[in-house]
Amino acid sequence: MIDFSILFEHWDMFLEGFWNTVQASLLALVGSLALGTLLAIFRISPIRLLNWIGTAYVEFVRNIPLILVVFLFFVGLPAIGIVLAPFVAGTLGLTVYTAAFIAETIRAGIQAIPKGQMEAARSSGLTYNQAMRYIILPQAIKVVIPPMGNQFINLVKNSSVLGVIAGLDLMYFGDLVSADTFVTFDVYIFVAVFYLILTLPLSMLVGYLERRLAGNR
Repeated sequence: MIDFSILFEHWDMFLEGFWNTVQASLLALVGSLALGTLLAIFRISPIRLLNWIGTAYVEFVRNIPLILVVFLFFVGLPAIGIVLAPFVAGTLGLTVYTAAFIAETIRAGIQAIPKGQMEAARSSGLTYNQAMRYIILPQAIKVVIPPMGNQFINLVKNSSVLGVIAGLDLMYFGDLVSADTFVTFDVYIFVAVFYLILTLPLSMLVGYLERRLAGNR
């Protein structure tokens, strides 16, 4: 039987870990969305150099483990004199990693827009950047909202990697409580519940948006 006294006795630690996980997830979400959108535009850019940069980034980051990206910030940067706090290093690693997947999601959404939209925009006098900003991207965002939501859910779950580098997240404090109480199963059940508090509403929202958008097509 689950011992709820562990939860009550260490409530402050669980709550701090939960709040730090929320902060890391939100910061990484905003950062990865901005970076991912830029990379997606690079990926479809007619400028060969930008296209190469976007493709190289996405293919490299998507094919290495998240933990390696995090360690590049946490362990690699100090080797060149840049020392980051574990929370900052973990959040940056999560941002850089998630951006590659968001870039592919947005790129797919952009390519789903008929090419005639861009041609019509350019023929009306808009530059490539203006056409992308005012015509293509607003339409693409509607297409990619459901898969983007799934990426954000994965981001929240992937934030548990901060626990490996003492990033003060839920997993980190879960490990501390487990070491303090010598109880593992109950502690990680509570940690899982806290993650569900974050991910289940997101899953429901994604499902709602998917049904709503499907009905508008």
